[in-house]
Amino acid sequence: MLDLHRLRLLRELKHRGTITAVAAALNYSPSTISQQLSLLEAEAGVPLLEPIGRRVRLTPQAEILVTHTGIVLRQLEAAEAEIAQSLTELTGTVRIAAFQTVLLALLPPVLTNLRTQHPGLRIEVLQAEPQIALPKMLAHDYDLVIAEEYPGHPLPRLAEFHYRELCQDHMRIALPPTDRGTDPDRVWELVAERPWITEPHGTTSRQWIRELCRNAGFEPDIRYTTDDLLVHRRLVVAGHAVAILPDLLWLDHRPEAVLIDIPDSPHARRIVTACRKENAAHPAIEACQTALAQAVLSQPQ
Repeated sequence: MLDLHRLRLLRELKHRGTITAVAAALNYSPSTISQQLSLLEAEAGVPLLEPIGRRVRLTPQAEILVTHTGIVLRQLEAAEAEIAQSLTELTGTVRIAAFQTVLLALLPPVLTNLRTQHPGLRIEVLQAEPQIALPKMLAHDYDLVIAEEYPGHPLPRLAEFHYRELCQDHMRIALPPTDRGTDPDRVWELVAERPWITEPHGTTSRQWIRELCRNAGFEPDIRYTTDDLLVHRRLVVAGHAVAILPDLLWLDHRPEAVLIDIPDSPHARRIVTACRKENAAHPAIEACQTALAQAVLSQPQ
């Protein structure tokens, strides 16, 4: 009989790439992971790993085991959800990954709701961008991921996940307070001559903003780069840059910047939640989804 714990370590190696990464994620030493995988090889009776330089890769037989291990783990997760549904009180831990503006605008009311409605439920939250968080959910690092989709840049829809739209978050051009009274029809002409602040290279938001500017006939002069939107907001208000910022960023206080609708049509990013399919019906996940939806509805329009 193959040991499920060792099979899970093999699956973790598939997703994380190195024994060192598996050891760090699971709080084991690399030698312990290697020893457990050697025992699994003995149980399976076939080689499961082959060296590639300083690293290892899974053999075809190991890939077969990983596939079946995933099926077993999904069944066990579904069983856990059924057990939770049979109970009258929610307990356990839900690990949530979300990006900054959701943490700023929605996390406080969500935590208040869950603490009141389900005091036995432990919520752990980490800030992480979707491109990092979604793959880690496959490795069971997270149970629920809150992600963003920009127009023309949909998230890859992995078959293992269940997705749900949470809300639409409108994006607007943000100008310093001294630009109050700007003609919306001339806003592209104005910002074409200004310094810009955006998120880093490789982010979807930066790519989308550059596409908008290029379609308007100019290349944005991006002088400031950070993934901290509070810095974006501060530099805009101080008159050092212009930006395109989401409405969620202003929910905690009155906007000091001048916010102008992007010309041509409303532009909004979609905020979606994702969880593993077998976990979608888990009462703890549903409780978090409900709290998120209520937090959205409670925000001023």
